[in-house]
Amino acid sequence: MPSIRPVKIKRKFTKTSPGSVLYQCGETIVLCTASVEGKVPPWMIGKGRGWVTAEYNMLPHSTQERKPRERAGKVDGRTTEIQRLIGRSLRAVVNMEKLGERMVTVDCDVLQADGGTRTASITGGFIALIDALQAEFGSTKGLIHPITDSVAAISVGIVKGKPVLDLNYEQDVDAEVDMNVVMTGKGRFVELQGTGEEATFDDDDLAAMLKLARAGIKELTTLQQAALGKQWPL
Repeated sequence: MPSIRPVKIKRKFTKTSPGSVLYQCGETIVLCTASVEGKVPPWMIGKGRGWVTAEYNMLPHSTQERKPRERAGKVDGRTTEIQRLIGRSLRAVVNMEKLGERMVTVDCDVLQADGGTRTASITGGFIALIDALQAEFGSTKGLIHPITDSVAAISVGIVKGKPVLDLNYEQDVDAEVDMNVVMTGKGRFVELQGTGEEATFDDDDLAAMLKLARAGIKELTTLQQAALGKQWPL
């Protein structure tokens, strides 16, 4: 069974954020930070529920050729789509009523890109989210932790006719089929993003990719738990 690329996780990477994780899978490196505010967006005030949102950014030399910085109000479509994916994925494992009227923002900044930046952002972002919430909920008696499950993400694809797990950039470019899979630690799907890149795929191809993704998510969940240690809230 194919395995995921080597993963390195360094928590508390910066001193200024309650949740700060340097997450590396293969040659992809993402800095994930999380913070908690005692307020919610205007449209949620008075509802007794919280909110989790995410921002994603690729730094200028995260890629071989310099990527221009995105200016305020000029976020491209790809960035917007990835931010929404990260936010949806993290909200899937948070009980918003238990979170209360708080907003958690998870920032994912890609330092180096070699495929799988959005999946790395989700997997590392969850760890940063836990640390930020622990700072809020772990020190106050009577508060019930709002996390309901863990979440992680991995890429799979069909490359040269064979299913491949955790694609790097070179494999992603050559892939006939490319899919991102987001799952909880309990094995429930949050989101599937699959595309035939000038190709098609059948039920057997899909089943093979999902089998690989499920095994990869299981590995990532184990790594998340090991990294968090006693902070693991589940």
